[in-house]
Amino acid sequence: MRPFIKTWLTICLLLPLAAHATNREQRLPNVNGYTPKSHASAPSNKSKKSVKHAQHLASKKSGLVPPMANKESSNVLSRAVNVLGTPYRWGGSSPSKGFDCSGLVKYAFNDATFDLPRTSNAMASGHGQKVDRNDLKPGDLIFFNIKSRRVNHVAIYLGNDRFIHAPRRGKSVTIDTLKKPYWENHYAVAKRVLPKEPHQMRVVQR
Repeated sequence: MRPFIKTWLTICLLLPLAAHATNREQRLPNVNGYTPKSHASAPSNKSKKSVKHAQHLASKKSGLVPPMANKESSNVLSRAVNVLGTPYRWGGSSPSKGFDCSGLVKYAFNDATFDLPRTSNAMASGHGQKVDRNDLKPGDLIFFNIKSRRVNHVAIYLGNDRFIHAPRRGKSVTIDTLKKPYWENHYAVAKRVLPKEPHQMRVVQR
């Protein structure tokens, strides 16, 4: 893919990445999951109170999983989007050699910051915290079971039901949507992974 096309795609995807649109209006928030304020009309005091009330209720939910920090989420999505168009290669985990699904995830999440297993099944089984599908945030991992009951495919959630992944042989790193019946039918679970503890990161940096 030509450099200027990659740059254009990165700008288009990272600025308006969507998450959690309303039923009436599909608005695309930025990469960190926050929807830019509309300049057309200011929100009413009633709307502001409703939003604050919803946030308050969400914060009191038991088992609430904290999202990644804005910078970490942005870095993950940026690294993934920058390799759009890279050919699929089983066992691949770099732009020069290609990617398989879990290789793309490990590359995007950067081993120096996140400690992830190598396979999609291991990522789904023992790493991160389970997230309800309705609570997905950009940067969460979504897992699928294709042609098997076991998890054998992983992707990175972008927001607005979209995700980026390395599909299969003959394909390239691409963006797809959970709204497609195929992915809906094979959806298994979602996980939110958190950065390594500070002492773990210091060990890696030595």
